[in-house]
Amino acid sequence: MKVTSSFLFIISIIISSCSSINIKKSEEQLVRIPYTSFLDNSDREYFLYLPKGYKESDKNWPILMFLHGNGERGNGKSELDFTQVHGPLYEVWVQKRDLPFIIIAPQLHMFDLDKPGMSYITNRTSASIPKRLKAGIPKRPNPSYTSEKLNSLKSDSIPKSTINFINKYGWNTVQEDLISMIDNTLKNYKSDEKRVYLTGLSFGGYGTWHTASKYPNKFAAINPIVGYAFPDLIKSIADKKIPIWNIAGGKDKSVPAKYFYTGINKLKEFGHHKVRLTVHQDTDHVETWRRVYAGQDIYDWLLSHSK
Repeated sequence: MKVTSSFLFIISIIISSCSSINIKKSEEQLVRIPYTSFLDNSDREYFLYLPKGYKESDKNWPILMFLHGNGERGNGKSELDFTQVHGPLYEVWVQKRDLPFIIIAPQLHMFDLDKPGMSYITNRTSASIPKRLKAGIPKRPNPSYTSEKLNSLKSDSIPKSTINFINKYGWNTVQEDLISMIDNTLKNYKSDEKRVYLTGLSFGGYGTWHTASKYPNKFAAINPIVGYAFPDLIKSIADKKIPIWNIAGGKDKSVPAKYFYTGINKLKEFGHHKVRLTVHQDTDHVETWRRVYAGQDIYDWLLSHSK
């Protein structure tokens, strides 16, 4: 049988078309997962983000758990959307970045912090929650850098009041919930137990240190942003040599950079040197995490580590 050039051309078109169909990735998904909190038996939900291409992929995806800051806490249901305001969830869902992680984004309990004095909680409205657009992406907030000079960058005296406040209202109160979410994801989704990462900002930065300290076998790497380590959390992290990238803002008045050295130096005393401390000297509290999560470096660094 003689094969004509026109026949071969048609076959090549068919093959090309099939290849194009196979290359197209499934859309990303953001789903709410119900759970019952170990803390108070309340029924709550957390966000689970499945990346583009997850549906048809046969690979196991890395997990990135994100712990938000103090201003985004809530009831885990009608207020859960506040967790989209900052961080990796904002990047993948609102800015539509194609980051190759399954992302777990829980919401910390309100406790009694929705009271006068916590204006960034009591004055917040649903209008502050960024919206995912059907077409395109919204404009990012404009930077608000300050012109103030840097403070001293060394101190070994972490305020006791800060430690007490974080321990009373922080992510350490719901660590059983967090680990249960990770275990549920490992069991029910195409995920890689050797590449479970933890990141958080401000209250979530402290929560990153707390959770890694209590469950040091769980994480391949951690990234606390504008949150430093308390001395009593260091030993178990150092023993497991968990890779750490800690990030501070040089002009951060809420979580001053001078307090970050206490934990970092303690890690080195215990022989743990897989530690990075970066101080963004020109940024305040909010602009530090906005810059870090909007960039690419931290995601590449996390993915470079596996248990």
